Amino acid sequence: MTQEIKDLLEAQGKAFAEFKQANDDRLKAVESKGYAPADLVGKVDTINGELIKLGKDIAEVMKKASRPAAGASGESNPEKTEHKTAFQVYCRKGLENGLRELEQKAMNTGSDPDGGYLVPEEIETEITRVLTKEVAMRRLATVRTIGAASYKKPVVTSGAGFGWLGETEDSVETSTPKLAELEFVSGKLFAEPWATNDMLEDAVLNVESWLAEEANTSFAEGEAAAFLTGNGIKKPRGLLTHDTVVNSSYTWGKLGYIASGAAGAFAASNPSDALINMVHSLRRGYRNNGAFLMNDLTLAEIRKFKDGQGEYIWQPGLQVGVADKLLGYTVEVDDYMPDIAANSLAIAFGDFKRGYIIVDRRGIAVIRDNLTKKGYTKFHTTKRVGGGVQNFEAIKLMKFAVS
Repeated sequence: MTQEIKDLLEAQGKAFAEFKQANDDRLKAVESKGYAPADLVGKVDTINGELIKLGKDIAEVMKKASRPAAGASGESNPEKTEHKTAFQVYCRKGLENGLRELEQKAMNTGSDPDGGYLVPEEIETEITRVLTKEVAMRRLATVRTIGAASYKKPVVTSGAGFGWLGETEDSVETSTPKLAELEFVSGKLFAEPWATNDMLEDAVLNVESWLAEEANTSFAEGEAAAFLTGNGIKKPRGLLTHDTVVNSSYTWGKLGYIASGAAGAFAASNPSDALINMVHSLRRGYRNNGAFLMNDLTLAEIRKFKDGQGEYIWQPGLQVGVADKLLGYTVEVDDYMPDIAANSLAIAFGDFKRGYIIVDRRGIAVIRDNLTKKGYTKFHTTKRVGGGVQNFEAIKLMKFAVS
């Protein structure tokens, strides 16, 4: 697997070298003729497309490399082993055999799974691990496990006042810090993998791995969308659904934005200036851990940009474990970020760990249903998750508008 990643990274490096040459030729043509020939523009777009595909291939191989087989944890706790065995029997045959009591001993939790049964701990761990690899916001944000229906957090929205005193002067009362309480409620996300009864009777089938894999696909799609565009009703409050304001008028409770300089596009001249302005709109304390978030098409456009010294501002990570960089900062790709369009918020930049929080309520539950459709068994699988902005200073957005 490591060799496959190395081969893909090498191919990415070669493709980027070809891309830079083709794009340099395009820029020279525009400078000398006022336009670039169609075949040259097409060449740039074709290589750009190859780079997009290579980026996705690298991400997919790295996801697979990080996925352990269910049951490979070497668990030696007898209570957990007993719970795991009973859960397998329940999935295959529907026999409960005291599963409720076994899960309470193994999981050490009083979580109410709404009539279903909690999956063994190692399956929950595997699902969470895979989701972290597949959902960009899980890699960027703070993730906290909770045991209640919601997580409450007090925050300081403005600091204490201060003043200066002469040697014999008395101090005067200053303003006090302003506090607010944020609450992040966990909504219920569900997936419903189906299996044929023949599949379940097949001893070769690893039921745990199959269930985790099927649930992961649905959970990843649901979470990725919700962390960006969720309305906060029975689901997380998405990053892009909070109120926004031009950054020069920033106030707590809203996300500041920087204009791209053109309606539905970057400015025609010096387009990278907007990205530089975006970086420096963030206070230095947040910039140190800053990262960009955008979709593939937006990144493909930015890949053509150079800085004032004629260097490309995007650079691929050409070694295993080294992230792609934009202006020296990590860039994460998420297909659920919007495309560049008039007034779209297509790019985010900030310290996401301080800015956005994801709350996972412990316990993934399964209800087995072999009655709805003859010959098939449905596994109604649920997990509780919430999220939202916890620090409005720590993240900035780019609005594709003149101002």
